[in-house]
Amino acid sequence: MTIQLKVNKLTDGKDGKVGLSDISFGVKFNQALVHQVVTAYQAGGRSGTRAQKNRAAVRGGGVKPWKQKGSGRARVGTIRSPIFVGGGRTFPASTQDFSQKVNKKMYRAAMRSILSELARQDRLVVVDELSMDAPKTKSLLETLSKLEAVQALIVLAEDNDNVELSARNLKSVAVCNSREIDPVSLIRYEKVVMTVDAAKNIDEAFQ
Repeated sequence: MTIQLKVNKLTDGKDGKVGLSDISFGVKFNQALVHQVVTAYQAGGRSGTRAQKNRAAVRGGGVKPWKQKGSGRARVGTIRSPIFVGGGRTFPASTQDFSQKVNKKMYRAAMRSILSELARQDRLVVVDELSMDAPKTKSLLETLSKLEAVQALIVLAEDNDNVELSARNLKSVAVCNSREIDPVSLIRYEKVVMTVDAAKNIDEAFQ
């Protein structure tokens, strides 16, 4: 079965409709699944590169600072011990992998759920075409204002340098193509402006 979404005409002509599969844009919202996938996606973006040195990793300290007996001081094997200034840490932080495993079926189901909820909440704005002859931030902002989508994620079927350059100075606008969408970006912005071709590509990818 298909669902009909309104297509806003940016060029001359009346608004129309586009038929998309209810498998991709008409499923029930699964909050628990979306939360799990979004959390895993954000965790995968953490670098986890923090690191400190223990006594073995600190440079120097290979020579015993004083003899074992007779000096009256405590026995010490290296000046890189944690009790010395310049020594290693007792319990050093190490690199860590924060990524979480998410099955492909779970990820695809979560994306379908997000797209369907965007359509139900009228946060998904489909346009016939979005292209620019030259980079012009003012022109893009005027177009988004007409669509009532000043804070938006723009999804195109293919990369468009003029649109990307026009949106570069707008903090509340981001641009990507239909192959680069992710769950965090879809829910971060107030509206998702999507061309008809991009919507069809996404529909075909998630069926």
